[in-house]
Amino acid sequence: MVTVRKQQPEKADGSVDIEQWLARLPVDAGFDAEQLKTACEVSYDAEQQAMAISDKAWDETTSSFRIGLEMAEILADLHLDQPTLVAAILYRAVREEKLSLETVEEQFGEDIVRMIKGVMRMAAMSRVVSSDSPVLGQAEAQKDNIRKMLVALVDDVRVALIKLSERTCAIRIVKNNPTKRYRVAREVHDVYAPLAHRLGIGHIKWELEDLSFRYLQPVAYKKIAKLLDEKRLYRQSYIDEVITSLTEVINRQGIEGELTGRAKHIFSIWRKMQRKGIGFSQVYDIRAVRILVPEIKDCYAVLGLVHGLWRNIPNEFDDYIANPKDNGYRSLHTAVIGPEGKVLEIQIRTFTMHEEAEFGVCAHWRYKGSDNQGGNSYEDKIAWLRQVLDWQEETDGGATEVMEHFSRAQDRVYVFTPEGHVVNLAQGSTPLDFAYHIHTEVGHRCRGAKVNGRIVQLTYQLMTGEQVEILTGKENAPRRDWLQTSLGYLKSTRARAKVQHWFKQQAREDNVAAGRALIEKIFKRLAVSSLDYKSISTYFGYQAVDDMYAAVGAGDITAAQVISATQHLFDDVPEKEPELKPTKEQSAKTNPDDISVRGVGNMLTQFASCCKPLPGDVIIGYVTLGRGVSVHRQDCANVLQLQYTEPDRIIEVSWGDAPQDTYPVEIEIKAFDRSGLLRDITTMLANARIDVIAVNTLSDKDTHTATMRLTVEITGLEALGNLLAKITRLPNVLSAERVREGN
Repeated sequence: MVTVRKQQPEKADGSVDIEQWLARLPVDAGFDAEQLKTACEVSYDAEQQAMAISDKAWDETTSSFRIGLEMAEILADLHLDQPTLVAAILYRAVREEKLSLETVEEQFGEDIVRMIKGVMRMAAMSRVVSSDSPVLGQAEAQKDNIRKMLVALVDDVRVALIKLSERTCAIRIVKNNPTKRYRVAREVHDVYAPLAHRLGIGHIKWELEDLSFRYLQPVAYKKIAKLLDEKRLYRQSYIDEVITSLTEVINRQGIEGELTGRAKHIFSIWRKMQRKGIGFSQVYDIRAVRILVPEIKDCYAVLGLVHGLWRNIPNEFDDYIANPKDNGYRSLHTAVIGPEGKVLEIQIRTFTMHEEAEFGVCAHWRYKGSDNQGGNSYEDKIAWLRQVLDWQEETDGGATEVMEHFSRAQDRVYVFTPEGHVVNLAQGSTPLDFAYHIHTEVGHRCRGAKVNGRIVQLTYQLMTGEQVEILTGKENAPRRDWLQTSLGYLKSTRARAKVQHWFKQQAREDNVAAGRALIEKIFKRLAVSSLDYKSISTYFGYQAVDDMYAAVGAGDITAAQVISATQHLFDDVPEKEPELKPTKEQSAKTNPDDISVRGVGNMLTQFASCCKPLPGDVIIGYVTLGRGVSVHRQDCANVLQLQYTEPDRIIEVSWGDAPQDTYPVEIEIKAFDRSGLLRDITTMLANARIDVIAVNTLSDKDTHTATMRLTVEITGLEALGNLLAKITRLPNVLSAERVREGN
């Protein structure tokens, strides 16, 4: 079903007659015609100015002004509100940089700007290369990622509708442009036609499917179109006869119905032929009648009349009123042996159901604030839109499964590779997580990253819609700092495991040396001396100190665990008085009572002996048989395997949230002096909820350095280590250490 483009009314000089265009626009009486007219004038003037500067010839098919008007026409047919129409009129001018967002906000307000920005984020889809050549998985997986990312970008349903109208215009105007035709059709078929289906907008879906099918498979399209044309007159005569017979029967029962022949669009005929492996002559619903009635009870009454008039075909009846489709579609479908023994499809629905089938979520804009039947508010009617985060052509799962998928999708980000493919990552992932997701070697060789063409730190948290490029060196050289959770380099446990594995493969002597250097660096920063390294190694189950160093160097033991173990040793030796000693109540002993199991209340817990989690580790739970919950580190090899083999028994756990005492600690920060340095440090402390008791700064104009001494309230050695690590990551900071007593 291909829509013929409306010719916009023109003046004698060939320009659009805006007054006439507004007069024929199908909008409600409450619309502000002056604001719509102003939007048209602003878009037109912006295009004229851009043409004057570029000296390009005017082309109707690429005119941002004309396309904006056509987008508004499509959205007006869908009953959208005035701000949506204004945003549509201005969108292409903004996207093509003929009009600034500042000008739009000044003249039309923040709501219009927000919608335009949303559509521009969705325009990232146009960068995606053909799914026929995926680099990170199968084509279908890439399409699914694209669809998820697209909807993850949508905060307002109107944004998706504006984008749909823009892509509808785009595929209409590429008819005579072979170079763009295939690319636009591929994008529309893979992304936007399924989106229109999920939004329930048959009015748009059918056109997008037919046009994309026409350009992607022209031979099949022309073959079916020809077969339809050859039998069109006979089919129309047959349908007219059926409508006459049905009208008499329905009127005798006192039901006020409206009967029409239903046009079958070409793509759905081809899809049914492919799915069922049948020929054109076996597609029953080419001959079809639609019956619209006032109430639901009339639907079933008419169904009985139809089945009483003609014999129904078994297994060809669907009750989408009692069991609506995932996108909200409701109707009765039945196939019968009609006059002359020919198969005939009958669709029966109410007038309201028909409007929803044609306009989907758009139909609810009419009822905003007024439709309270059955307690279904406007917000309730569009709440299901959030479920499209995991949509497919058909969804097998029920409502519960869909909502579970939605919850998981909310914790994901979707970013682009430089080639335009989509990568699905956990919320909070960094460029380093992205690198290891692409390939282990890319991660090992990572030296830096660009996001949207701008150099960023490897700890930068990625956001949906960003394009990520990894800068690599010639040799594999991961850094041990990447394994420190407090530094924030890696979110993914898989990526962390890959880094640990690399270090385990290195020579033992290298790991021993690296582990010793790391531990000494940690305790020098914390100003902790006279440590019994033998006791610490024994705490971790190693007989020799070098074994512990090797484990630290290989990444089996983290810096946070070493600090935590040291604090435990201080707590267990009363006669040894450390510089920073929590009270007994504050002691961070690894007691199972300190574990909180999410969602199930009090539950028996025990620490896994394979990975020996310590406070500060990121942990996860495994439900055992008869022994409660076994608590593992998230990067434990055993639990990683269990996540694949027994995912239903993996649950979320966390360390207890008991209140902790704090202790004053003086730290010294050395940095190259710059504007805003103290502000950045205090902001970071405020975000970490660390109180500052005293601040003393000294700048050296000769060396352009600054020395700062801060007294902060800290809860323990581990928290102090994390704080100092975060400070050293700030720009220009050279070092951050605890001040030794007497200095």
